[in-house]
Amino acid sequence: MWKRIVLTLLLVLSFSLSNPDVAKAAGFKSFVDTADGYEFLYPNGWLQVKVANGPDVVFHDLIEISENISVVISPVPDDKSLKELGTPTEVGYKLGKAALAPPDSGRSAELVNASEYESEGKTYYHLEYLVKLPNQQERHNIASVAVSRGKLFTFNASIPEKRWRKVKGTMEDVANSFVVY
Repeated sequence: MWKRIVLTLLLVLSFSLSNPDVAKAAGFKSFVDTADGYEFLYPNGWLQVKVANGPDVVFHDLIEISENISVVISPVPDDKSLKELGTPTEVGYKLGKAALAPPDSGRSAELVNASEYESEGKTYYHLEYLVKLPNQQERHNIASVAVSRGKLFTFNASIPEKRWRKVKGTMEDVANSFVVY
């Protein structure tokens, strides 16, 4: 009986987050980029920011502007799959070194969790980091990474560590809503 209840709840939750009206009622809005082939939910009260020569899209909180989410799209060498690029830990380590804490940036990024999941035939890596900035501020980043049509899609949510406990559930919902097609 518990299995049926859990299955029913999971189905309702997955339908809820994919249904824009229910997502809106749950405190989320939907962003869809049909040209590049991805979508995700973001919290109500967040605004899209125009960025030149950077991520494909960036949103930040209206009040806590240092809280942000972004999507970066990069070419994949030789049309490799995500698994061919490495395990979740290997890809997480490379992403941390290349994007979150490149050499001479004064930042450090510790990969604290790396996992893999499948959704609608696509492989995703869920990565979690603790990032220390040159001014000793700490940030918590979660990323969802996937490969589609010869491109690496990196969804990243970055939150000051002092606010992480308060917004952790929301940011995990947002990162888990990221889908490529």
